[in-house]
Amino acid sequence: MKLIKLHIIAFDVPFPPDYGGVIDIFYKIQSLAIAGCEIYLHCFQYGREESLELNKYCKEVWYYPRITGFKGFKIGQPYIVSSRKNNLLLQRLLSIDCPILFEGVHSTFYLNHPELRNRFKIIRIHNLEYDYYKQLYYKTNKLIEKLFFKRESIVLKKAEHNLYKANAFWALSLKDHEYFKRFYPVAQHTFIPPFHNNFQITITPGTGTYCLYHGNLSHPENKEAALFLLQNIFNKINTPIFIAGKNPDNELKKVCANLPNCKLIANPDAETMNDLILNAQINILPTFQKSGMKLKLLNALFAGRHIIVNENMLYGTTLHNICNIANTPDNVINTIDKLFNKPFLNNDILFRERELFNYFNTISADKIMSLLSDINTK
Repeated sequence: MKLIKLHIIAFDVPFPPDYGGVIDIFYKIQSLAIAGCEIYLHCFQYGREESLELNKYCKEVWYYPRITGFKGFKIGQPYIVSSRKNNLLLQRLLSIDCPILFEGVHSTFYLNHPELRNRFKIIRIHNLEYDYYKQLYYKTNKLIEKLFFKRESIVLKKAEHNLYKANAFWALSLKDHEYFKRFYPVAQHTFIPPFHNNFQITITPGTGTYCLYHGNLSHPENKEAALFLLQNIFNKINTPIFIAGKNPDNELKKVCANLPNCKLIANPDAETMNDLILNAQINILPTFQKSGMKLKLLNALFAGRHIIVNENMLYGTTLHNICNIANTPDNVINTIDKLFNKPFLNNDILFRERELFNYFNTISADKIMSLLSDINTK
């Protein structure tokens, strides 16, 4: 069998895998390497260190400085794209003849380069980026951020509608998969769920003693969700509540401190966070932003007992059968009442495992290897 080789252009250094986008990239690299793929990894670097861990899974790993600040802007191009330009990257892409996987629109600066016209080019769709930035524009009150998010949204919409040189799109959300199929009907389209750090179902049967909301609490989307829960739901019940995540600000700290049933756990390490998910009776995960697929939902489904979400959290997924959907404060409160003393049984775990079958990394890696093999034979 012919050796399968692949360039991967990562918008950030994907180790440690400690936030959504790089989690997908790192565990994809790991899974593909185990499946026998020879990977040439290109990383844009800004604030994260080089990592020897990546060398375990890649034939070569190269790092390029991201062009930050005003130097990274280019008229008519999104900053997230124009700031990821490097001539040495182009030279290395040209020197090794194999397909190129662009991680997100972020990494597509060289997508249209004429010297790559005969190369098979794939874009991993992490989000519908123009819509993601539009939602960030509405959520921030800071003028400079507002102007930046507005500009990015406008130019990203143009950029996302000018990706005709891509031969294939691998979306991690079904909604984004359908969107790009409409705009690029000639290209190949494959839904490949996000890669993640769960290799098996680890749910503990029985009951827990608290409800949990978790996420990166410095991100506007997660802060909004946490405040909504605290001010509309958790302040109306006596159930023990844990809020856990990175870098909560003073507003979140103050609101949590004023609720006697609430405990804030700031900056838990990976082991602590996993234990919190594992031991909770209910993981409550609403969002007010429709974008991509939330990896924290998959983490909760692989390790946690009962899950309460709103419809937005299930955007682009096939996970409705294994989540409890509640879209209003009253619905959430009633669902908590129904589930808090309900044991999670072995049959529930088996059903969860069956429903999550297509979300295991090995299934997605096998799908990618099959697609790359087809490219090799053409």
